[in-house]
Amino acid sequence: MKKIKFRITRKGVFRFFKRLGIGFLGLIVLFFMLNWIFPVPDKVEYSTIITDNKGEVINAYLTKDQKWRMKTELAEISPLLQKTIIAKEDKHFYSHPGVNPFAVARAFFNNLFKMRRTSGASTITMQVAKALEPGKRNIFSKIREMFRAFQLELKYSKKEILQLYLNLVPYGGNIEGVKAASILYFKKNPDHLSLAEITALSIIPNNPSSLVVGKHNDRIIKERNAWLNKFSKNKVFTQKEIEDALAEPMNATRGTVPHYLPHLSYKLKKQGGASQTIIKTNIDLNTQLKTEKLVEDYIRTQRLRNIKNAAVVIIDNKTHKVITYVGSSNFFDTTDGGQVNGANAVRQPGSTLKPLLYAMCFDEGLLTPKTVMTDVAVNYEGYAPENYDEKFNGYVTVEKALEHSLNIPAVKGLRMLGHEKMIQKLSNCNFKQIQKDRRKLGLSLILGGCGTTLEELTGLFSSFENDGLFISPSYTQNDTVHNKVRVISTAANYMVNEILSKIDRPDFPLNWAATEKMPKIAWKTGTSYGRKDAWSIGYNKNYTVGVWTGNFSGVGVADLSGANIATPLLFKIFNTIDYDSDEEWFTQPKDCDIRQVCSETGLAPSEHCSSLVTDYFIPLISSTKMCDNWQEVMISVNEKISFCKSCVPESGYKKKWYKVIPPDMQSWFEENRITYQKMPAHNPDCELIFKGSAPAITSPVNGTEYLINKKDPEPLQLVCKTANDVSKVYWYINNKFYKSSNAGEKQFFVPEEGPVKISCTDDKGRNRDIKITVKYVSL
Repeated sequence: MKKIKFRITRKGVFRFFKRLGIGFLGLIVLFFMLNWIFPVPDKVEYSTIITDNKGEVINAYLTKDQKWRMKTELAEISPLLQKTIIAKEDKHFYSHPGVNPFAVARAFFNNLFKMRRTSGASTITMQVAKALEPGKRNIFSKIREMFRAFQLELKYSKKEILQLYLNLVPYGGNIEGVKAASILYFKKNPDHLSLAEITALSIIPNNPSSLVVGKHNDRIIKERNAWLNKFSKNKVFTQKEIEDALAEPMNATRGTVPHYLPHLSYKLKKQGGASQTIIKTNIDLNTQLKTEKLVEDYIRTQRLRNIKNAAVVIIDNKTHKVITYVGSSNFFDTTDGGQVNGANAVRQPGSTLKPLLYAMCFDEGLLTPKTVMTDVAVNYEGYAPENYDEKFNGYVTVEKALEHSLNIPAVKGLRMLGHEKMIQKLSNCNFKQIQKDRRKLGLSLILGGCGTTLEELTGLFSSFENDGLFISPSYTQNDTVHNKVRVISTAANYMVNEILSKIDRPDFPLNWAATEKMPKIAWKTGTSYGRKDAWSIGYNKNYTVGVWTGNFSGVGVADLSGANIATPLLFKIFNTIDYDSDEEWFTQPKDCDIRQVCSETGLAPSEHCSSLVTDYFIPLISSTKMCDNWQEVMISVNEKISFCKSCVPESGYKKKWYKVIPPDMQSWFEENRITYQKMPAHNPDCELIFKGSAPAITSPVNGTEYLINKKDPEPLQLVCKTANDVSKVYWYINNKFYKSSNAGEKQFFVPEEGPVKISCTDDKGRNRDIKITVKYVSL
């Protein structure tokens, strides 16, 4: 046989490696071109999951393809989980570039010589590629998986690839990912799984249809133990760890995803969109569940009164986090829309805004707690508010007006302050509906003539605990940027806290006896027009709790009120979450001082003030006006005529002090038959026209259009309020004298159709005009 000689030259070797390098470089260029043309399809849709303040899953939502595919965070991949999965699936995971060439060669030759598939070569990275882009099992699919594996290794770190694997691995049915499996099978997060549980989960993806948790547990245990023994043989874990895992029973069955906090979960999911996979709330699940039970049990007892729903929001005052959020008494109740979120629904707030109003008036120097106001009938351009009990109380202090939630003083206070200022303050505190309707709002705002939510009101009341500084409540752990607004001063805040914390109040619940160890709180109630909404919002140093009760159908209930329905639930909640807590309370700030004032006016006392009381005030802000409650009048000896400086005789008169009583209070005294000292009528021979308050025409209402029945016309009432020194008034209709009457006496007239001018002149020559429009219609 002839020998063939191979001659290897240096030049040939160089040419060989040159071609090899060019080929390798060409492959790299080709890979990057293909990578650019065919990017890795790594967009994965995950289930939106809601966690509590401890990171435990409390709610979750299916993906669009109806899968439970929950994203496992890197922090949830415990060293034990990582070690177990890599030891079983790909022990060379950290040393290969996505494809293990030795495993590929071994699998190729084994499958070739045995003429069937006996072993695979898929790495963890290749399994991720297969999960991202599933296809038929053939050689072309395997090549594609290898290409995608290189792409993944180029784009992600090893830990991120492992995270993708743990998120996509199938566990049978519609469960994908280790987090969904650990929650549904073991009711715990993946970082809390034991070695036995991790090993059991790791074998299910190999044959998910034959290894169903709860159905094939014996088979799973057998497979699990086999792998644990392999781990022992390969010294992956200590013998003690293996023995403990082998002895661990498996009683797991497929459970259900928890669906706590349904209303807030849905709201946050809707706000965050599909891209937000994990919403980490600040909810304290223990407090949440206790409150839900209290609400459900309480409303069950109120159903006989046709009161079917309630909502509660609790804020931790130390952290400004929302720790409890109850949207309805029962999410699954269909009789009154249990799935409606009552905490986020826009409702009329009733009297709940009054504390803010009075505090703002304190800061403007308009009022102090002992300032005396008149609680009598008023009419502001057709707006005639009434008190809750449809009664008037005459003279009241601001303190009493807030304690008793009187409406007339509140409307007067808002008129003094200016409703625009209050609207702006509420807008700064994120009252969205009020900000939206600001051009429509007027004096009725303070009595609930606006739209607010329980979320907004509870957030506002939390500022009373925080020295008048509003800090927007945080619902999730990502809410790190807080809106901070100085609502009121620390002094005004303290005054309001002192008033709202008194127990001897008419809105204290009837038959409430469980106050022995109840924490000290301040609270305010509110009832909307038509008794459709009942509110009670309370706070102390630890918590602010907002309660709404009513019906989502909008049906009013005669028994519904903030005092008797909402407040008992508020007290029950405080007794549960803050029972027998330390009696830490608010201390008087430096910018709040104490002074003596006249008890009849609340003003700084003059020499004629005999009854004094202690009052809080803000130095350099609160009014320093002296009490002018008394007036010295020159009168005849028989005390039947009074004189002015122009008509006083040289002799035959004396001086006497009289209490100044405003016209509206005179009318109230007359209506309630309360005697009071009247000033004598002025000298009828005096020709001087006096300066001062002209008669205030309260009926008819200026600028109003009146519709009168043609067939049976009813007369209109003429009513005016006069100063204390007026005894007679004179009425004119369209500049023609109509009738004279005593001050405070009611008169009637039938007007002509069209514009009507009404004038009233008192016996001091002071005049007031109003205009109305009259139309005769067929009714």
